[in-house]
Amino acid sequence: MDDIAINISDIHVSFGNHHVLRGASGVIKKGSICTFLGRNGCGKSTLLKAVTGNLKPQKGSVEIAGKPLSAYSTNELSRVVAFLPQFHDVPKDMTSEELVSCGRYPYQHWWTGVSTRDRQVVAEVMEKTNTSHLKDRLAASLSGGERQRVWIAMALAQEPKILILDEPTTYLDICHQLEVMELVSKLNKDENLTVVMVLHEINQAIRYSTDVLVVENGIIQRHGPPMEVMTHEAIAEVFNVDADIEMRRGRPSIAINGLLDKPRN
Repeated sequence: MDDIAINISDIHVSFGNHHVLRGASGVIKKGSICTFLGRNGCGKSTLLKAVTGNLKPQKGSVEIAGKPLSAYSTNELSRVVAFLPQFHDVPKDMTSEELVSCGRYPYQHWWTGVSTRDRQVVAEVMEKTNTSHLKDRLAASLSGGERQRVWIAMALAQEPKILILDEPTTYLDICHQLEVMELVSKLNKDENLTVVMVLHEINQAIRYSTDVLVVENGIIQRHGPPMEVMTHEAIAEVFNVDADIEMRRGRPSIAINGLLDKPRN
């Protein structure tokens, strides 16, 4: 159990008569980059919300760092897990440095001001995310790629052990998508940070993940290293696409041949 960051056990989530998750179970290893994959509406984001505590399942449990999610206080959990949602409002009058400083909230109290340690951490994470030069810029004025790096810096300011990202490359052009994914990969390696993501772009998932977790029919159907899990047959079954996984320049990549004719559920 010492090598497990998150343990997901028999998660059930329903909205009315719609059963989204029907007993999802799996583990996420410490130090891994684990990406949730699956077709639209399969329950990836719902599972992510259950893992972060933003949604309470009707049945099942989640353990983080060997402790039930329900046993954490808000501040305790924020020191272990940082969650960056897909959509977030950008304050119009806040500089990038001020926004990153918001990540220090788990360590602050209303009767204390910003500490030397807070300033040190903010400076360090902005350096790591290559956003130091943006510190005096209004966050609302930044480009999509710059803004996403600042949000990641804010998450890192929590000094988490686990970073959870919901579609971190959405609405970014291909250059900035790769920039964000390279940053995530570097943080994983340099900081031994466990990363959990939802991605739609399957090639990004294959290229940057150490593990993929495929959600289908309300459960985790497949889980493991990309080259083992995303076979020709698996891609056809999950995504209705004729594709092959191959190595290109030392990294796995998916070559898409076309759609299959079988009907989708």
